Amino acid sequence: MSIYVGNLSYQVTEEDLRMAFAEYGKVNRVQLPTDRETGRPRGFAFVEMESDAQETAAIEALDGAEWMGRDLKVNKAKPREERSPSRGSWGNNNRNNRRY
Repeated sequence: MSIYVGNLSYQVTEEDLRMAFAEYGKVNRVQLPTDRETGRPRGFAFVEMESDAQETAAIEALDGAEWMGRDLKVNKAKPREERSPSRGSWGNNNRNNRRY
C-alpha cells in the first residue's frame, strides 16, 4: 500500500516527508515527483511505510493537518491508471492536424 500526500509546499524535500511520517512508523520509501522542465516538486508525493497499521495511523493524523503553511491531503494512493497512447490530438479536435 502507498499513501498519497497532496497540497505540499514546493519547498518540501524527501527528508522533510520522511521525518514527518516517521512519527507514525518506519518509512520504507518516499517519492517526490518533480516537473520535467523546471525540476521543481509538483506539489504531491507518495510515502510507503512498513505496515498498513502505520500507514492508517499516518493518514488519520495528517489528513487535513497544516504543515509548512498548507493543509495536507493525505489518503491511500489509488493504483496508477493505464493511459492509451495519444493519436496526435491534444484536445484540439485535430484542427491543426488535418490533411488536405
